[in-house]
Amino acid sequence: MPEPRATQNARAGAQEETGSDDQAHRPLRVLQVYRTYFPDPQGGLQEAIRQGCLATRPFGIQHRIFTLSPSATPRIIRRPEGLVYRARQHIEITSSGFSLSALAPFRALVGWADIIHYHFPWPFADLLDLIGQVRKPKLVTYHSDIVRQQGLLLLYRPLMSRFLRRADRIIATSPAYANSSKTLQAHRDKLEIVPLGLDEHAYPEPSPSQAQATEAQFGRDYFLFIGVLRYYKGLDTLIQAVRGTSLRVVIVGDGPEGPRLKQRAREQAFANVHFTGIVSDATKVALIRHCRAIVFPSNARSEAFGITLVEGAMLGRPLICTELGTGTTYINRHDETGLVVGPNDTEALRQAMQRLHADRELADRLGRAGRQRFEQLFSAHALGSRLAELYQRLTQANRGG
Repeated sequence: MPEPRATQNARAGAQEETGSDDQAHRPLRVLQVYRTYFPDPQGGLQEAIRQGCLATRPFGIQHRIFTLSPSATPRIIRRPEGLVYRARQHIEITSSGFSLSALAPFRALVGWADIIHYHFPWPFADLLDLIGQVRKPKLVTYHSDIVRQQGLLLLYRPLMSRFLRRADRIIATSPAYANSSKTLQAHRDKLEIVPLGLDEHAYPEPSPSQAQATEAQFGRDYFLFIGVLRYYKGLDTLIQAVRGTSLRVVIVGDGPEGPRLKQRAREQAFANVHFTGIVSDATKVALIRHCRAIVFPSNARSEAFGITLVEGAMLGRPLICTELGTGTTYINRHDETGLVVGPNDTEALRQAMQRLHADRELADRLGRAGRQRFEQLFSAHALGSRLAELYQRLTQANRGG
């Protein structure tokens, strides 16, 4: 019986650009697995995966990304970080996609890979690992606890526990998250700390006309939020914090909370709050450069890291974030690289914004310190060297070396 077309596509793509099958004479192959990926709607986690792939290429690592998509057309997309393989998403439950046609192409890609790198949480990946009987070395980046869906977590926990038990190593993206997550503490013996990072050369330089157009539309010295508009982003607190002030806020991104937040801003006549929707990377860079500070008012542990904070530090802007016991305050050190306030504290957030708005010298000093911290901890070289060393260690252990 002939193979299904999806499996044939996966095998054909997996054979492309691989060269010899002799492991001693070809790049180490890593399959990245997550529920969604570019060019579908953007988020910080997808960017984190992209950056990890790009950062490890100089170390001789080759990547493929397996994901779901509502359309999955085309099935295979060529991107600089690697080929993206998409299976059709048939159902979504609490932001977690499931597919009836994913198993065959997933198995084909597992056959190609030396290491399977899962990104948690995505319950369907746990199921694929179980049904697909994956025997390759398995690495899990644990991006976040499951915070909101506690009822479903009771049903999912046995599968989750099995999945994490069978992982060879588990990455936490900050020491704070490793120490504060009860789930991670149950797997202390296999934890690795690998902060997310960014390759600044992967960001386009805005043309003079793009920079001028961005400034003409939004001006300068506004406070900038970038991200998917989700329940835990704390945007109600941000909008309320600028009510009755001259502070301006620009909100970049889209997501489930977008329509409600825009309606609220219209009804309450928040003339100093601007929604841009999703913008190009060049426009995003221009917006960051023109802002007074990045503001990141998340209010739940679902905000495990905050790649936007790293983007702000990379471009030398001061940061405002909340203390959640997660990676946000590993990136942003209070009174060193920015300011830290409590979650859902409207008054404290307003005061922090007013402080940076009134004191440009302070804002510039914090921004310079943030850039230094980026170079030390969150650069592409720092990320790439940590990940590559871990990949090589897993491969050698699997070979008995």
